[in-house]
This record gives sequence, C-alpha cells and structure tokens, in this order.
Amino acid sequence: MAEIVGGLFTSHVPAIGGAIAKGLESDPYWSPFFDGFGPVHEWLERARPDVAVIFYNDHGLNFFLDKMPTFAIGAAPEYRNADEGWGLPVQGALRGHTALSWHLIESLVADEFDITTCQEMLVDHALVVPIQLAWPATTDYPVRIVPIAINTVQHPLPSPRRCLALGRAVGEALRRWPGDERVAIFGTGGLSHQLEGKRAGHINKEYDRFCMDSLAADPEALIRHSALDIVELAGSQGVEILNWIAARGALGEAAVERSRNYHIPISNTAAATMLLEPREAVPA
Repeated sequence: MAEIVGGLFTSHVPAIGGAIAKGLESDPYWSPFFDGFGPVHEWLERARPDVAVIFYNDHGLNFFLDKMPTFAIGAAPEYRNADEGWGLPVQGALRGHTALSWHLIESLVADEFDITTCQEMLVDHALVVPIQLAWPATTDYPVRIVPIAINTVQHPLPSPRRCLALGRAVGEALRRWPGDERVAIFGTGGLSHQLEGKRAGHINKEYDRFCMDSLAADPEALIRHSALDIVELAGSQGVEILNWIAARGALGEAAVERSRNYHIPISNTAAATMLLEPREAVPA
C-alpha cells in the first residue's frame, strides 16, 4: 500500500513566487520566511516522496463565483500553470497521477462526499508556490501531484469538521491504494490575513499560534470554530486554514511536529510553515 511519509503546511502568497523569481530569498524582508525551509528540505531529502497530494484553494483559474465546487479533485495526466495577473513566471506543467486520482475520487464518492472531478485543471500560485518552496533548485519536480481544491471563497463555505473528515477519508483511501508510492500531504494557504474591506491587513497572532499549537496534537480543536468564526478570527482569506485542516486529517490520528516557522508580515499575511510526520512514520 502507499505510505504517507509526512505533511508540509505552508503559506502560498503570490508575492512569495515573485520573490523566488527575483532571487530575493536572502533579502532581509524575505529571509525570515525562507529560512524556515531548511528543515523541510532536509526532511524531503530523507523521505523522498514521489507523490504529493495537495489541498489548496483555486483563485479563479478554474472556478469563479458563478461556478464554485465545494471540493474538486484533479484527474489529469498533467496540470498546466497559467498567468494569473500577478506577474509571476508561468511554470511548466506538473505531472499528475491519474490512476491514484481516480482511486481517491471513487473512494470519496463511496464515502458519500460529493466531488467535482476535473480531467483538465489549471493550477495557480496556491499549488505552484508550495512546490517551488519544497524543491527550490529545480523545475523538474520529483513528484507527481493530486490536487484537491477546497472552496474558501464563495459562501456557504464547507465546515472545518467536514474538511477534517474529507482529509481523513483521503488518508484512508491512500492507505488502501495497492501501489508502493511514498506520499507527501500538502496543506497550503494562510495563516491569518484579509485583503479587502475595513479589516484589510488584519492579522491575529493569537489565533495563528492556536492553529499551529493544535495542528499535530489536537486537530479536533481546530473544528470547534465554524467557518464564519474563522473568518472573524483570521480574516476573509485566513479561512484558508481549511486546507491545513483537511491535510492534517489525511496524516492520520497521531502526528508529530518536526519543525515550524512563523513570520509577520509577508505581503500583509501571517506566513507560516510546519512539517509534520504521522506517528507510525517516526523512528522509535
């Protein structure tokens, strides 16, 4: 069966992609964020995943306010990046794992999740930036991807409880997959931020640290708030923590935190990075 080797949770701010494109990783403004990836790169060198299942939210390349699925999964042989208007270089296509995608889709439908299946799917900064951060020295990424998009834009939003259940169902399906793939789970977005309205620039350090402190040890704590509670606490874009909650569910019941980094601000956003391993993957 497939082995889930760990989970990477990171912000996906498009300005991070701009900093990568301009080689600003060591710039004083950016280095506190990029320096947090040292332990992640060391771990990836050891864990050597060959598949990344990525929970993220689409920003208009596939879905907009007129058509917004709650949960959508890519089932394509490749995923093209496209120009979003941020001035980011367009990446080459990322390789998909079509057979694994269909296995997850079939398993989730059997578990009574209503999934939108995408046999063609563009990927934006929410997926591309985390991949760039994980493997900065190449564009020939060593993983095939399965993208899972969660609606964090159009109300009504999925509940944190439902997102955790989705992640757990994905994890169970991965463990039933008969292949020997080594799978990394990605949760992208956040943490607290709001880009519009009277609360533009809103950051809630207390809530962010609550999320980071709870992620490994007590993910149930993260579902005690409703999606609307999270909007109030973390900002209208801070609700991207739903992606983290789903990814945490996929890791299994017990997880160990291996590293974390938290820095304010990156483009009006509380930027964070965490690395978790499922407890069964941790050496005794």
